[in-house]
Amino acid sequence: MSDEELLLCLKDSMTSESAFSVLVDRYSRPLYVIIRRIVLSHENADDVLQNTLIKIWKNIPQFRGASKLSTWMYSIATNEAITYLRQEQKNKKRSIATENSDLTQSLASDPYFDGDRAEAAFLSAIDKLPEKQKITFQMRYFEELSYREIAEITGTSIGALKANYHHALNKLQQYLKIDSIVD
Repeated sequence: MSDEELLLCLKDSMTSESAFSVLVDRYSRPLYVIIRRIVLSHENADDVLQNTLIKIWKNIPQFRGASKLSTWMYSIATNEAITYLRQEQKNKKRSIATENSDLTQSLASDPYFDGDRAEAAFLSAIDKLPEKQKITFQMRYFEELSYREIAEITGTSIGALKANYHHALNKLQQYLKIDSIVD
């Protein structure tokens, strides 16, 4: 079933529940990956994924098809993850140094994280980036999305995204004290 057919079934009250089950089966993993790269913790990513799926379910009737269904859902997932991070930041109001040491500890103790020290340092450096640069870098580097796709998801201009990505690369090079990061 194509996404267009799935969308028609989602909007039909007779088939909406079974179609949503198909949507969850098809998109839970990709949505989880985007969310996990933003919030880092498995438990938090699961919570944000649930919120994302609820928001998708509630807003399917308002989806007009101006973008692809997947792009619309990735946008919701990204916004939910950002909202989660902002709420966490507001609740904790901890220093950057404390957050970074907490990140390193959480990566080391996370049973789902199987990377080595270099990967942990890389992920820790990404976490230090300003929010917009972090999101842009993750979508471009890890998800290999085009600037056009990222622009649709984030509602940001392509020029601003390119600048964010360039600044993110420069900061990561500084944080990691390396000569270059391949685009």
